[in-house]
Amino acid sequence: MKDMKTKQGTKERPIFIVDDEDEILVAVDTTLRMAGLDNIVTISDSRDVIRQMERQIPRLILLDLNMPHINGGRLLKIIRKTWPRIPVIVLTGAIDVDTAVNCMKIGALDYVVKPVEEARLLAAVNQALDYEHLAESDNKKFPRDLFSQIKNPEAFRHIITQDKKMHSIFHYVEAIAPSSQPVLIFGETGVGKELICQSIHSLSQRKGKLVKVNVAGLDDNVFSDTLFGHVAGAFTGADRARPGLIEQAAAGSLFLDEIGDLALGSQVKLLRLLQEGEYLPLGSDRTRKSDVRILASTNLDLWALEKKGQFRKDLIYRLSTHTLTLPPLKERLLDLPLLLDRFACQAAIELDKPIPDIPKNLIEQMETYPFKGNIRELKSMVHDAISRYKKGPITASLFTGLTPAGSFKVHGDGAPTDLPTLKEASVELVEKALVQTRGNQSAAAKILGISQQALSKRIQKIKTGEQ
Repeated sequence: MKDMKTKQGTKERPIFIVDDEDEILVAVDTTLRMAGLDNIVTISDSRDVIRQMERQIPRLILLDLNMPHINGGRLLKIIRKTWPRIPVIVLTGAIDVDTAVNCMKIGALDYVVKPVEEARLLAAVNQALDYEHLAESDNKKFPRDLFSQIKNPEAFRHIITQDKKMHSIFHYVEAIAPSSQPVLIFGETGVGKELICQSIHSLSQRKGKLVKVNVAGLDDNVFSDTLFGHVAGAFTGADRARPGLIEQAAAGSLFLDEIGDLALGSQVKLLRLLQEGEYLPLGSDRTRKSDVRILASTNLDLWALEKKGQFRKDLIYRLSTHTLTLPPLKERLLDLPLLLDRFACQAAIELDKPIPDIPKNLIEQMETYPFKGNIRELKSMVHDAISRYKKGPITASLFTGLTPAGSFKVHGDGAPTDLPTLKEASVELVEKALVQTRGNQSAAAKILGISQQALSKRIQKIKTGEQ
């Protein structure tokens, strides 16, 4: 018991006990607390486990097998995919021992038969805590997950990934988080720029809160009022003073989303804030100081906008003291099964549907999908599919845009598919043949399997736009 208390410590992650029987929860909780393990979370509804793990990663899970909604075996599979290093001990009835043994084959560390014997339970828990300790100290003997070298994995718990590029970004975020300088985050729509922003703020340990605002479409007056606030009488209807977001984020972080769409007039005011640490509320003639840290994101090329006169060069330099670029989902295909499984689980819980098995062929089909909206688009697609799901493995037919063959349908708005038209394919073939033969039409015609005269006619039509 003394060893257990020492291992627990005051800053250790909690132990989760998951069981739909209150008497079992009480019995196991009491036994562990008497052994000195006081950081315990009891969960009676299996649907709450994933939600709780997304908020707080446990060091150990005691998991009942037979529960309504999501059974323990299914939960174990989900946990193993996303959190492979968290030890899990299965709680099972005597008649389910074979099932418990099968659970060990897919990743459970041990099993304890109910009604629980105190000595057996403590032995299993002690072994699991030893496993956790050794896994952290011996990387040769125990497999290590993606976050093994991350100093503060809790700060990234809301980001589902096993991608090496993302891993490198996490290291960079840990390095720059203590800085007070601005951070500029690049990335396509839906890649998770706001999530990375949350991680930066969390790791910064700034005393103030994180305040977010989308600046796209804000005219200069609205931008100034939103960020800087106003004094009483600043304009018609301003009966009282209103603090802006900068004041609300004092000693914290201010996240400016879609910074590339910021109006030029507003850019000047933001530049002053970054250069001088000062701002002027609307209607006031007295500047105020601010210690807020600016975090900004965009899916646009700011240097291209600067060339067009739409974005200030000096503001780009000020914003980009620290910069990072998040990869699109198409460059993170290793994460696709994890994301698909997690979103399916979340949607099924929210819609009170059974959690479906996800066949390998569905993942293979989705790997060819363009995902212009990235992870946000995937999440919406999965939620929509689960809303129509009934039973059995989930199929491509439930996903808008996917055909059973895995190709893409033309959307109702007439958006093009990824396949070229016959006309486009014909032009591309001719151009490639000419490049390959360095402009030799006779040789190009042989490659294409047509006469040189026919090729000449096609080239002429391409030049005149008739093709």
